[in-house]
Amino acid sequence: SMQGRITAQAFRFDQQFKPYQKDEFVMVYMEIFLFYLLKETWSETFLCIAGSKVTKIEATVVPCTQISMSFFDRLYSEGVVRETGDIVKCYDDYYDDILISDELRKVLLLEDSDHYDLFSQSDRKEFLFCLFKHLCIGGTLCQFEDIVGPYLETTKALYKDLV
Repeated sequence: SMQGRITAQAFRFDQQFKPYQKDEFVMVYMEIFLFYLLKETWSETFLCIAGSKVTKIEATVVPCTQISMSFFDRLYSEGVVRETGDIVKCYDDYYDDILISDELRKVLLLEDSDHYDLFSQSDRKEFLFCLFKHLCIGGTLCQFEDIVGPYLETTKALYKDLV
C-alpha cells in the first residue's frame, strides 16, 4: 500500500512562460522543488546533489497530443494483453537491472521485441506514454501487476491531474 508513503505538492507559476526560456524555467523550478523537498533534512539547499552543484539543465519538450486512453488499445489487438486484461507472460529477460517477465515490459523496453513497433518513436515521446511506461516499469521495489487495468486507470487519473 502506498498510503502514507506518497505525497503531492502543487507549485503555481504566475508569469508568462516563454518556450525559448524552458531550460532556465526548469532550473528555477528544480531549485524551488529541491528546497521544499530537502529543507527538513539539509542545511545546504539548492541543487547540491552528491556534493556537486548542478549548473545547467537541458529541458525537453514533451508532447501532449495524445489525450485518449484508446491510444493503448493496440496492446489488446496485438497479443501483448489478453481481452480479459491479463498481461501475456514470457520467459524472464533483463534490461539493465529491470526484470522483464511479460510482453508489456518487452514492448516498453526491448527494441528487438516482436511488438516494440506497436508504438512509434513519436508515440513514445508522448506524455501519456511516458507516464504509462513509468508506472509499468516502476522502481527497484516495484511489485508488478498481472493485469493491465490498474496501470491504465492510474495513468488516466494522473494524466488528468497533471495536464
